Amino acid sequence: MSPKPCDRALVTGGHGFLGSHLTAALLAAGSSVRVLGRPPTERPRAGRGRSGLVPLGIDGEVETVAADLRDAEAMAAAVSGCDAVFHLAAQTFVGDAYASAEEAVDVNVRGSWNVFSCCRDAEVARTIFASSLKAYGAAPDAPYREDLPLRAEHPYDASKAVGDLMAREVAREWGVPLAALRLTNVYGGGDLNFTRLVPEAAIAVADRRAPKIRSDGAPRRDFLHVDDAVSAYLAIAAALDGEGAAGEAFNAGGDRPHSVREVVDLTAEVGGGEVEPEYGPGLPPGEVLDQYLDSTRLRELTGWAPAVDLRTGLGRTVAWYREHEEVRP
Repeated sequence: MSPKPCDRALVTGGHGFLGSHLTAALLAAGSSVRVLGRPPTERPRAGRGRSGLVPLGIDGEVETVAADLRDAEAMAAAVSGCDAVFHLAAQTFVGDAYASAEEAVDVNVRGSWNVFSCCRDAEVARTIFASSLKAYGAAPDAPYREDLPLRAEHPYDASKAVGDLMAREVAREWGVPLAALRLTNVYGGGDLNFTRLVPEAAIAVADRRAPKIRSDGAPRRDFLHVDDAVSAYLAIAAALDGEGAAGEAFNAGGDRPHSVREVVDLTAEVGGGEVEPEYGPGLPPGEVLDQYLDSTRLRELTGWAPAVDLRTGLGRTVAWYREHEEVRP
């Protein structure tokens, strides 16, 4: 068990895939956890409105708050009494961001500003903002390092880049112990966004059907198991107690990139299912051929490193979906 990172944590977006796993880790370490998210919907669609806390069996162990990030009064109440805030909540469905750029900007930018302001006013000891490799946009050279300019071009990407920049400037201007963590593609059991590559491939292999892949299989990405993503958050939280983390951004990615075809083939191999994927005609709109991260800065400051290799992680993921048919589409 890891040392207790805080007495009481607020996890915004704690009903989501990564947020629910982070919540589980905080509980296991002895922290009390308050989870903030929008009220769940009665008719969830493609993972929307479904709480990831339920399949993990921890929904009864947390305090839940249904609130909108854009409600400053509600956010102040949610932050009150917490000594750590993990801000993961966002408009995370990229397709929705293309359809409604105004909402993506409003939620991801104005909502994040509310969170940061409330953390300042409540003198929260450590705040971590969930940024993304998408903030880099179509940077010319991978792997991406933190000193590259953020060249986000599309609504979702741009909103994450603005939140990232705000987090770092707020930390420097206000002296708030706040850092941004830029994660790569996180995967693992419990991801209820079935439009993503790994859940689709894992469930297809479990069901012995053809995975439907949006691209032609050529894009290369690095992939980070959810357990390693959680440990990166906890590493940054611990680093905020010392020097070198506040006001900075840190990448957390896998050890090396893999093509989409590699990931699909490996998923089938470890899952024991021979499938013929249905690939798309090329790159989906807004996608970049090669996107992956250099995590040297995080490794050097905290000693963090991925512990779950892709083969092992994909095997665990297929097994998880086989064991949890109730969450599958």
